[in-house]
Amino acid sequence: MPADEALIRRQMAQPSVLRLHRALSRLKSIVTLLDTGAHPDDESSAMLAALSLRDGVRVVLLCSTRGEGGQNAIGPERGGDLAALRSLEMEEAARVLDAGVTWIGHGPDDPVHDFGFSKSGVDTLRRWGHERVVERLVRAIRTERPDIVIPTFLDVPGQHGHHRAMTQASREAVELAGDPAAFPEHLAAGLSPWTVAKFYLPAWSGKSASYDDDLPPPDATVAVQAGDRDPVTGATYAQIGQWSRLAHRTQGMGVWREAGPSPWPLHRAYATPEMPVVEASIMDGLPATVTALGDAVDGIECKTWLRTAQAAIDRAIAAWPDSDAVATAAAQALTATRAALASRPEHAASFLDHRLRRKERELGQVLFVASGLDVRAFAEPAEIEPGGTVGIATPRAANTGATEIAMAPRLPSGWAWETGSAAGQFQIRVPDGAPITLPFAPGFDPLGGNGLVSVEVAFTLAGVRATATIDLDEPIRVLPAASVTPVSDAIVVNLASPSAPRPLGLTLQSLRGTPAAERRVGVTAPAGWETSGATSVAVPGNAGVASIEAVLTPPVTASAGLHEAVVTIDGQPGWGVRRMKHPHLGAVVRAAPATLRLRTLEVALPDGVRVGVVGGGSDRADAWLRQVGLAVDPLDAATLTGGDLGAWDTILVGVFAFRTRPDLAAATARLHRWVRDGGHLVTLYHRPIDAWNPQSTPLAPLTIGHPSYRWRVTDPSAPVQVLRPGHPLLAGPNPIDEADWAGWDKERGLYFASRWDPTYEALLATGDPGESPLEGGLLSGRFGRGRHTHVALALHHQLDRLVPGAFRLMANLMQRA
Repeated sequence: MPADEALIRRQMAQPSVLRLHRALSRLKSIVTLLDTGAHPDDESSAMLAALSLRDGVRVVLLCSTRGEGGQNAIGPERGGDLAALRSLEMEEAARVLDAGVTWIGHGPDDPVHDFGFSKSGVDTLRRWGHERVVERLVRAIRTERPDIVIPTFLDVPGQHGHHRAMTQASREAVELAGDPAAFPEHLAAGLSPWTVAKFYLPAWSGKSASYDDDLPPPDATVAVQAGDRDPVTGATYAQIGQWSRLAHRTQGMGVWREAGPSPWPLHRAYATPEMPVVEASIMDGLPATVTALGDAVDGIECKTWLRTAQAAIDRAIAAWPDSDAVATAAAQALTATRAALASRPEHAASFLDHRLRRKERELGQVLFVASGLDVRAFAEPAEIEPGGTVGIATPRAANTGATEIAMAPRLPSGWAWETGSAAGQFQIRVPDGAPITLPFAPGFDPLGGNGLVSVEVAFTLAGVRATATIDLDEPIRVLPAASVTPVSDAIVVNLASPSAPRPLGLTLQSLRGTPAAERRVGVTAPAGWETSGATSVAVPGNAGVASIEAVLTPPVTASAGLHEAVVTIDGQPGWGVRRMKHPHLGAVVRAAPATLRLRTLEVALPDGVRVGVVGGGSDRADAWLRQVGLAVDPLDAATLTGGDLGAWDTILVGVFAFRTRPDLAAATARLHRWVRDGGHLVTLYHRPIDAWNPQSTPLAPLTIGHPSYRWRVTDPSAPVQVLRPGHPLLAGPNPIDEADWAGWDKERGLYFASRWDPTYEALLATGDPGESPLEGGLLSGRFGRGRHTHVALALHHQLDRLVPGAFRLMANLMQRA
């Protein structure tokens, strides 16, 4: 269960008068809009806030990837861990917009994943699987049944290839979704063809700090205005859009918007023949209200009930904030909606049913909020092993006008429940074979039903039986009874040093609510490696932690290579559970197989060098340097601003550190003096927004390229030309040659410098195919008796991927000035 503070803050942010208004707003329209993008944070939040919260459009955000290839502005998580954070950030952003989410990428191990930056939509679809992406989009369209589809970006040169791919694939999917011959396997799954009425493209440029669209946007045919004010909060919808974007904190989103006009122009690229040629609103031509549904179908009885439902909906909306009057009208609307469903003509089922069933759920939510029912649902414990039992409690306030209140859990197939010892309590039995929960849910619905388990509340109000679905405060997760996590996810053995035994710290933790147990821990290592130290250990119960030290000894005659070791618990491959905490998300839990990468390589080290590191929280370069044998010390604020920097030969400034370390910015003048006195300052890549002043942050003017699309090399195998082969940073102690550029992952580099003072020398040139090589990836210059080297190569990522050439080059960069 979340901490009391989290519950209080949730209550403060969602007073009942606001929740009732939001629930009523959904009743204004029966239109569904699907917004397609490639990454969490791609959504056009201001426009969608207006359409959802003002106009009542049901908005669904479709995202292809979990954002694992992006950057992290708030912590060290990358890869699968970052994907877990960004998936939850997307849900939190959707809550603000009252929007749903659906994913066509299933996580970092899925073919449809965020592999970093791309400049080509065609290449992106090739890597993801063109047919796979289009099929998943068609499946989503047939599931969500949108009237309107809008991709967020244009398919134009200068735009991110992932964005271009989603725009292209979205158009293809819209054309195929209504064709019964396309993906007939969907029919067997109960999905019938669906025809999208309108497909819009953004009529605004995607140019930004990152992108540089070459072609102008298409002409606007209609616009959505987002500058008017929400009647409850007083904020404009454009400002509420920024409330939503603030959830994407790993990407540094959320900016202040002054109140004022906020037009969002759109270009209608496709429409069915019955849609009007000229339109004043994207709603034109669509059955936008319940009454309009009645006008579009025959059957006198159904028409009458639909008009009755609309009149009651109008009364409910007008009655806000009088919850009693709202409840009376909403109950009448629910009765009429059900009668319309029961009397609708058979041939109108595909047109009416999904819309009216959604209205039935929305009206149930209105009645739930209007009733004063204050139901929470939480599990104790929220984490449970396969075969275990978990209790759910649903305390509720008594000051409600609802009667005949009944609750029941909604469970996955194969799970079972029984009533607990007190009212509102349930015991849930998890089957033995239940899979371990991964933090990549297939979607999110603002009406509830999210997570493995939710609770359905049935009640009677104003003479009508209604239901609402309540999500648990903290979702239930199926996790191993005991997890084992290596302190480091990799061991790097430098063959240039004696192959000494390498300690491997392991952390064992039991689940909450589990008893203490004796666990046998082992490490299955590659042939030739010796393991010792792993043994039986008593693991305390109820989230208790135990530590154990294993030892891995590489072969005496080991050769360079990449291997894998598996940590076992009780003879079975273990799972490691990562727990990440960030204030905007709370606890984020990710389970992954407990494996350990073993990299053997040969790296010559500069003699006697002592390295100080100013970490920005977004890389692990210091840890990798220690693993190959360099003496590395973290530098704190006191040392930077007032200590003796002369103890260090080289100081390494981490990714984004000038933004995340205010003490570093304050110490810039001291660092410059230290360089001129003989120190070697190495700065890893920064963006222009990372407190990088091109005139004062470096030792001499050095400008980071903008927009970043033009100043990055996305092909990890792009040829690298050494411009100054005899330069000391390339000549030794590891002579850098063509082999050191092999096996790179994701990209060569980004945020390359675009201009620099002649004191700096460009050491390398590299560029994507068909583009002019960039020279601002590795710059170094002498200043007094010292040196400043700026690195835009993605070295920190290559170290994480255990690329040997990155270790050799990084070791060279650590040498004395």
